Amino acid sequence: MKKKLKEITSVQMGYSFRSRLETSEGGGVAVIQMKDLLDDNTVGCDGLVRINMEAMKDHHLAQRGDLVFRSRGSLTTAAVLLEDPGKAVVAAPLLRIRVTKKDLVLPEYLNWYISQRDAQIFLTSRAKGTVQKMISKQAIEDLEVALPSLEKQKNIVELAMLIAREKVLLHTMADKREQYISTVLMQFAKGE
Repeated sequence: MKKKLKEITSVQMGYSFRSRLETSEGGGVAVIQMKDLLDDNTVGCDGLVRINMEAMKDHHLAQRGDLVFRSRGSLTTAAVLLEDPGKAVVAAPLLRIRVTKKDLVLPEYLNWYISQRDAQIFLTSRAKGTVQKMISKQAIEDLEVALPSLEKQKNIVELAMLIAREKVLLHTMADKREQYISTVLMQFAKGE
């Protein structure tokens, strides 16, 4: 089964701040910015900037399971909020995507799907701008998502996580091996 993103989620533009963010030491509202989106397509909540914000409506607040979509730049992927960010808002130009049909799609699966080749081809074809590419809210809403059963979605997400973990481990092993060989060759060169 395939559904357009707008049929299974609500997409909201990030909150547009009119001025520079003035940080607040004690509490306030956390702001999810581009710099908080990690390489593993998750949102890092540890270093969120906190600000004093008076007129915050509940529909602006992000919550666990939301996706934060990069609408500008060469990387048009999303990051999923795996932990509760507390009272937090997504800043523009990011988009907040919230799954509304939890019986049809897992947020983690949707996050994985958006970064796959078919979705990326679709989004790239809808990008606007010459210097800075931008994906509109309408374009992301029109993305068709393949929806296998929730069980299959869970399996896909688990396998994708294992592949990513394997990639990290292989890279670490290659680095360690290179360091070891360099050490042995240096010892050999010194006649040790």
